[in-house]
Amino acid sequence: MSKIPLNRPSLVGNEMNYILDAVQRGQLSGDGYYTQRCNALIEELTQSSKALVTHSCTAALEMAAILCNLEPGDEVILPSFTFVSTANAIVLRGAVPVFVDIDPSTLNIDPACVEDAVTERTRAIFAVHYASFPADMDALAKIAGAHDLILVEDAAQALGSTYKGRPAGSLGDLAAFSFHETKNVISGEGGALTVNKPSLMERAEIIREKGTNRSRFIRGEVDKYTWVDIGSSYLPGELISSFLYAQLEVETDITKRRLSLFDRYYEAFTPLAENGLLRLPVVPPHTTGNGHMFYLLMEDAETRNELSSYMRENGVIAPFHYIPLHSAPAGRKFSRAHGDLAVTDKISDTLIRLPMFVDLGADIEMVIDHVTDFFSQRPASRTFT
Repeated sequence: MSKIPLNRPSLVGNEMNYILDAVQRGQLSGDGYYTQRCNALIEELTQSSKALVTHSCTAALEMAAILCNLEPGDEVILPSFTFVSTANAIVLRGAVPVFVDIDPSTLNIDPACVEDAVTERTRAIFAVHYASFPADMDALAKIAGAHDLILVEDAAQALGSTYKGRPAGSLGDLAAFSFHETKNVISGEGGALTVNKPSLMERAEIIREKGTNRSRFIRGEVDKYTWVDIGSSYLPGELISSFLYAQLEVETDITKRRLSLFDRYYEAFTPLAENGLLRLPVVPPHTTGNGHMFYLLMEDAETRNELSSYMRENGVIAPFHYIPLHSAPAGRKFSRAHGDLAVTDKISDTLIRLPMFVDLGADIEMVIDHVTDFFSQRPASRTFT
């Protein structure tokens, strides 16, 4: 039986040609021709003030945490329903992640919970754009402004998404993107930091270049470069950037193709949702997504696990998603939760993801058929509440 994976990386343009060109140009280390082209194109796509390609989204989040000037004892508010890199970036600075609950409809961080969690130690808000749909950035920006906090977008999944007509990556002071092979635009491993706060731009360059002012030297602004701040080697090599640039060139087409798959899933499962058998994703008001993910919410953990097993038996990989960070061993050690996070726990227990990748093609109908068949075998009395 052939398997349909959750994700499959694809070539979509000039990846191999650009890799060869990068080799022939004679520079494979970071910040060469293709890295600079990626920076410029990401700035254009996100309408951000400055973009810096990194070797991962984890690196971009770590840079953001440094730029927040976090110190031991400081606090950062973020959702528990996210990948570990979001919290790790905070912990590595000696600060404390403060986990708050998510909105039960959008699965994004709940601004009311954020407001309630602010203390005199709070320094920043890390807002995760779950499933590519931007969080309520106006409400979060209002809280950040009232308390003099830095607002960071964890936009790992959200390249090409918008909030009130503005692209993800332009909505906060800083934003981190991922180009991991599971994302829409990929480079195997890869990421980017966008910077919209002018006072942070020069320091972002320095942090990314091992704490040196090398970028200023290359521009001729200083006659030699030296160590001026903390930092690390957050740059990707040119082979990664050349592959990435080929993908970024066709980001609009990738988004269009993935949204068509998202719409097909939505259309197919609407009757099941109307019959109370499951819940579909909710598109937050004034936002557009990019088709990064399609998930379903079940009645309970038992139903989710049974569906996941049924799909696997039929050759379809359909797993759960995040284990809440506040319940993880490191989460209990390094962070604290504000409130009981009941929504986060419920969503984690009942969410299942379906295959989603550019080349899914006609296999989507097989996925749909198996989900439909699963529910056709269940008692009609068991409904989603």
